Amino acid sequence: MEKHRDTYPIDIAGVHRELPLFEIKPGLRIAILNILGDVELVDACAKALAEKLEGLPIDVIVTAESKSIPIAHALSSVLGKPYIVLRKEYKPYMGEAIKAETLSITTGKPQILFLDEKDHELMHGKNVLILDDVISTGSTLQGMRLIAEKAGARVAGEASILTEGDRAEWMQIISLGHLPVFFD
Repeated sequence: MEKHRDTYPIDIAGVHRELPLFEIKPGLRIAILNILGDVELVDACAKALAEKLEGLPIDVIVTAESKSIPIAHALSSVLGKPYIVLRKEYKPYMGEAIKAETLSITTGKPQILFLDEKDHELMHGKNVLILDDVISTGSTLQGMRLIAEKAGARVAGEASILTEGDRAEWMQIISLGHLPVFFD
């Protein structure tokens, strides 16, 4: 038997989606945007974000593992700029990685972001665009800012497909839309 799940309807970059609502703590639900495998939505979002980023001095795009990788790849292709993925687990081949701790709303656990040693030079002294799929609490965003600072990069801008919740600082984020949070 299939369970009925409430959804939140949204149009993003001309593409309609019904985002499933998930309870993340008692009495609080959020709409989940999962772009993994959604080529139509990712391509449309990359083109729309590229238009909004026009004129911003970007040398490299930086994102965190893992749901935002498709938008980073697509935006990289549209803008003709390289991208870096900050990993959430250290691997020996990453050498002398730079790290910063963050807390994800979807996992509710502390996570550490790692900048692979090979990517340090790609960021050092460069203008970076920090990119995420959805910015909710800002913790991952803060972790990416810390990595950029430690790597000697300048944050030229911050972008996401969507922002979420009622945070005044989200007005500074270049995004394609906004999601409310749902209180039961």
